[in-house]
Amino acid sequence: MIVSRADLEAALAGLEAGCLDRRAGIHGPGTHAWALGREAINFLGGPRAALLQLAHPYVAYAIDQHSETRADVQGRFRRTFENVFAMTMGDVDRAFFAARRVHAIHSRINGAIGHDVGGFPAGHRYHANESSALLWVWATLVDTMVQVHELWVRQLTDRFKDQLVRDMHRFAALFAIPAAELPADWAAFRGYVDGMLASDLLVVSPPALEMSRFLLDAPRPAVAPLFAWVRVMTAGLLPERLRDGFQLGFGRPQRALFAATGAALRPLYKLAPRPLRWVPAYAEARARVEGRPAPRSSRVMERLAMRGIDTATHG
Repeated sequence: MIVSRADLEAALAGLEAGCLDRRAGIHGPGTHAWALGREAINFLGGPRAALLQLAHPYVAYAIDQHSETRADVQGRFRRTFENVFAMTMGDVDRAFFAARRVHAIHSRINGAIGHDVGGFPAGHRYHANESSALLWVWATLVDTMVQVHELWVRQLTDRFKDQLVRDMHRFAALFAIPAAELPADWAAFRGYVDGMLASDLLVVSPPALEMSRFLLDAPRPAVAPLFAWVRVMTAGLLPERLRDGFQLGFGRPQRALFAATGAALRPLYKLAPRPLRWVPAYAEARARVEGRPAPRSSRVMERLAMRGIDTATHG
């Protein structure tokens, strides 16, 4: 099913009808979506989610044929996170504006898969607003967030994860993913993700492999150690089949580094002050709901993060 603008507007109307406080947006305080989404440690799972998405040929060929990622790394990074945080932690107006903007961009993206890859023959047509592809992208974000949290923060109960999935249905509605296609609870979600990972619908196509190297290879020698570490962390978070497909080595030295990082990260992260643990968008959202100005520290952290990205990618 290709999601139309009418589908999106109907989904947004349903979301708006269920919003008790427009300042809180689609989620709000006390939701499991905010409880996990606010954690800065989620950034460590970003490359993993990106590669899982690239393993879907619709995503890989859409980016290969339509994206300017290679020419504007920092700009794409900014736009991606601005849209996600606007949707999940912005007020209703910001969330809906971002949803409409993303849908409009996606509506112009379609084409043909250029190779025989997995279950898709060469010439198969793709659309960025295809609901099955949108569902997979949504699932990679939820799955990665849970995996990172359980590895390096704390284990989550099935009851918590059931509610998280239900909370994230509202995020899915911002892409007008049909409710009938969404898993009802964690068991159904786990079944969907595991089924996708075992299927021929996910495969590392030539453009996916090329883009993974673009994302994970150091652009400058000075940042090579940082990117090497990111590659190891990403390899450790991926399922073996896709890790091999993306040609990410994970031998004994890499496994030792992954384990050592986790052993050091878990206690350090728990001791970190909350302003360092929370993403700026969450600090601003909480202040907005409570009717007070956004803390200056959140804006400082955002500027530092963007400066770090710019330094790593451009020097």
